[in-house]
Amino acid sequence: MTSGGIRRSFTAWAGFALASFGGLAHANPEPYQLNLTRGATTWSQVPYDLNSISLGICVVIGILVFGAMFIAMFRFRKSRGAVAEKWSHNTTLEVVWTTIPVIILITLAYLATGGLTSWADTTGSQMTIKVTGYQWKWRYDYIEYLGKPVNKVGFMSKLEEQSNATRQLNSGLDPYAVKVGNENTYLLDVDKPLVVPVDTKIRFAITGGDVIHSWWVPALGWKVDAIPGIVNAAWTNIKVPGTYRGQCALLCGQDHGFMPIVVVAKSKADFAKWLAEQEAQSAAPAAAPAAPAAAPAAASTAAAPQSALVEPAKPAPVKQS
Repeated sequence: MTSGGIRRSFTAWAGFALASFGGLAHANPEPYQLNLTRGATTWSQVPYDLNSISLGICVVIGILVFGAMFIAMFRFRKSRGAVAEKWSHNTTLEVVWTTIPVIILITLAYLATGGLTSWADTTGSQMTIKVTGYQWKWRYDYIEYLGKPVNKVGFMSKLEEQSNATRQLNSGLDPYAVKVGNENTYLLDVDKPLVVPVDTKIRFAITGGDVIHSWWVPALGWKVDAIPGIVNAAWTNIKVPGTYRGQCALLCGQDHGFMPIVVVAKSKADFAKWLAEQEAQSAAPAAAPAAPAAAPAAASTAAAPQSALVEPAKPAPVKQS
């Protein structure tokens, strides 16, 4: 094989790799997906771009290194009469191949640091949600929204019943029959999803209630460990309404694989309506016990003798003249 043929082969393979791996992007991961998801938030593009840049640099380095290696092996092989040079050092070349990697590393470190600092900055959040991981479910507590405290809205979220029944040993149920619409949601759906508004900077306070868990929704672009005794903060701002699925990403016990996460993003108007309904439901049970308390008082009043209720008026004394 000639050197020109080698170069053409590497160029073709590089083009195929970029076409195959560079064009896939989904809000939620799909079967056989090869690339990262672009996500659905204002920040999720940052890790996607950093990954694409890093992959591009690795591809270029691979082409240069392996290209030079194969050209040296085939073009300058002994059977073609090649004679090896006797020199062992080249100062200029050594400076170049030391400086270029340093510049690449500094550039990647700058991009990664900028991305992490912007992700860690939760200032200006319009909403706060506390996320607590338990074996093997999540609890969501809505703390405040648009500067106002949320009145007792919180709930547990666990694997929905159809998936839970299907996963049992010898259940005889078909995992492919577990669907929401046309989407197979086996082990990826919950009984109560986390509902959030779009176009809102949401601060998450994430902790653990028993062992270490990890709250991960790929469409958000990050994952955060839920550690007992420690509160980790993160934020997101979802751009597109929809349903986004995730899972616990840290081994947390025997049912670790049955601990899904579902985030439903609604428009601001729909979320405000949903939140008002949840607050009304949380307030209703507290007001209900107060009504029966008035009944015994009314009953005792009805049972009292009439003389006890209305004291007869005494005649006024008549003054003797």
